[in-house]
Amino acid sequence: MNDHPINPKILSRLKTLQLQRKEILSLPAADALNRIIDREQPAALVHSFPEEDFYFLVHDIGPDDALPLLALASDRQCEYLLDMETWDRDRVNIDRTTIWMDLMLRSDPRRFVKWFMEQQFERLEFYLFKTIELRIREHDQDPADLGDDFFTYDDKYYIRIPDRPSTAEEEYPLQEHRALFLSALLKQLSAYDHIRFQQILLESATVTPAEYEEEAFRLCSVRLAEKGFLPFDEAIGIYQPLNPAELKHRDHKVMADKKADGRPLPVPLYSSTMIGTGTLFARSLETMKYDTELYSQLQVEFAGLGNRIITADKKIIRERDQLKNIVRKACGYISIGLEQTIKNRSHGQSPLEMGAALLKQYPLTDLFRIGYGSALKLKWMAGKWQTNSWFARQGLPLAFWDERWLGTIGGLLIKKPVFFDNEKTGKLYREFTSLGDIQATRAKLDQIMAMDYLFDHMDLLIKPSKRHFFTYKALLLTLWTRNFLNLPEPDSNAVKIPLKVKNLAVDVNQFRPFFKALFNRGTNDKSFETDKISNEMKELFIQWIAKKSGLAEHKIVQDMGQTFEELFNELEAEYGQVAAGDLNPRYINHFIISSAS
Repeated sequence: MNDHPINPKILSRLKTLQLQRKEILSLPAADALNRIIDREQPAALVHSFPEEDFYFLVHDIGPDDALPLLALASDRQCEYLLDMETWDRDRVNIDRTTIWMDLMLRSDPRRFVKWFMEQQFERLEFYLFKTIELRIREHDQDPADLGDDFFTYDDKYYIRIPDRPSTAEEEYPLQEHRALFLSALLKQLSAYDHIRFQQILLESATVTPAEYEEEAFRLCSVRLAEKGFLPFDEAIGIYQPLNPAELKHRDHKVMADKKADGRPLPVPLYSSTMIGTGTLFARSLETMKYDTELYSQLQVEFAGLGNRIITADKKIIRERDQLKNIVRKACGYISIGLEQTIKNRSHGQSPLEMGAALLKQYPLTDLFRIGYGSALKLKWMAGKWQTNSWFARQGLPLAFWDERWLGTIGGLLIKKPVFFDNEKTGKLYREFTSLGDIQATRAKLDQIMAMDYLFDHMDLLIKPSKRHFFTYKALLLTLWTRNFLNLPEPDSNAVKIPLKVKNLAVDVNQFRPFFKALFNRGTNDKSFETDKISNEMKELFIQWIAKKSGLAEHKIVQDMGQTFEELFNELEAEYGQVAAGDLNPRYINHFIISSAS
């Protein structure tokens, strides 16, 4: 690092470029390209973009439309593009290599031919090994003996472009595209330096593919690791849970000293501008904007964390919306980690002050792991419960728990747990973003487990039916209805035969008196306002459950009171304005009702 103060004019120029980058990335893609091209020194502006931002900018504009940018790009930016685009794990994707080398060649043929031959010759030799067939004509050999498909630039080295299967995107007619590109590339290479071209052809014929890919992948991994793209087996450690109490015993973050020359850090702006203001992490970070150097270092660290998540999730991220999902995930779990850590410490500071202090003190990866560990604990709890649950022993499907509870359980039982949002933000599932999400999910899971515990104590054996689907609500309320009407209660356990749904069903004519009693209608079956369920009926319900399950009433109210209150509110909203005479079994989902005999 240069410790001498930088020229004030250069420093001012660097800061101006930083502001220009931020402005350009806020524009629509087409406008961003025009704004760059219209600058007095567009190359300096393009070179100032961190490789990650340049990569996303090219994809935002569209690779074919971004040729002017590729022509202005630095060698490091171009190498980053090839590193990101041409590998399928540890194997080179020849089709995507064709596409991106072709884009570069079309953007500035002379510049990229020189770059390929002088700095990327090993990549070039491997690519030619995979895409051409080389023959060297003996001095007394007739060229016709080599075949009609071979062509030459010097009557000595003969080249053929064989067909090969394509694996790339459909929008590129790859076989024809590859032949045209290779013809243009070989012609340009020969014209630029024919002797060097011959050397490359000879060396390409002796490439050992496995050795090249192994070494090239190692070097690529080293370059990408600088950006946070660690090897998968290391990156996946981001999901290893960490207890907040362990944080005190871990190494503190070492923040880099402020550069003596005042040079601004090259902060990747794509990810940092998506952080927003809605999470504790974002708000805590915002309080440190006054310290430009610290703020920039945290932004760079955050970008590295995002790249690590991309690797761990095995994602290919090229578009803004895809990156937003990664940023949202990182912000959410860091925020949960901050909330969990703050909750476990005695302090007199505000959450924002504590959050800012923790961001300075601990790596973002550790805070992320604490946050993710909170969601993972819920997943483990749900999995352990499901294994030994009453409903699983009965062979009932998850849909037994109705839509909302099914959504909660479903979000926890997948490989990486997610929050069931039920379309509140336009999505059925999303990442956990706050401790409130964790607590709300835990509350629902507690409700589900308590209900399962209740059914277990009712000593029921259920036989699932593909023809008759029912939920826990319908099962519970139908059993209560039968008891209220003094109908024979199917006691499957008396003979150890599982209870069939058809034996539970209540005839709609038998159901109507119960329905009137539920809403205290009396002889008047008309309702112009939503009727409410009386406290007396609610008390009868609790008394029946206590008798049926053997559990104490106070225990039932304590563990399931809120669940039952929500259930009664749902019944009021659904049926409170329905007359008993208008009941149709086809539209009743909360009870198992059969048509009139």
